[in-house]
Amino acid sequence: MLVRIDTPYVDTSAADLGLALGGPELPALAVREVDLPGGVRLRLRLLGASHQVVLGGLTETVACLPGRPPHLPGTLHDDPNGYRFTATVLRPPAGELRARVAALRAELADDPYALVGVFPGDPDAVTALAVRPDPPDGSVGWRTWHAYPQTNELVLTETVVALR
Repeated sequence: MLVRIDTPYVDTSAADLGLALGGPELPALAVREVDLPGGVRLRLRLLGASHQVVLGGLTETVACLPGRPPHLPGTLHDDPNGYRFTATVLRPPAGELRARVAALRAELADDPYALVGVFPGDPDAVTALAVRPDPPDGSVGWRTWHAYPQTNELVLTETVVALR
């Protein structure tokens, strides 16, 4: 689902992002409920240049978090709780960010398991979330993309959570 956001894109960069697990649901610009086989329900929440995913009692937030120093780990594995997170920051060659964002928007625009926010002022200012349609057995997974055209950065995250 592609949504046009009225709120201007926050002028931030990948260096401003942090990861938080738990905590309250923050005010969202758009929300998409996703129902998966086996009665699994996720909420994809677009917060701006950031996101939340809610799965049962788990809330994953990737955002500029007030009062917390920015830190987006490259990997976080909490095996006892079945949570695995990875993040990568790309700085594509000139002009490539635009092509990547256009391809992403086209790929996810009609995806029933995705939420894509496009912000005013720059068509490459995008935050997108998509539930993986083929996670490993007994798990659920999602990917996110945060495009920062002002700094030519594309932040990619991937999460897999074991279902109990």
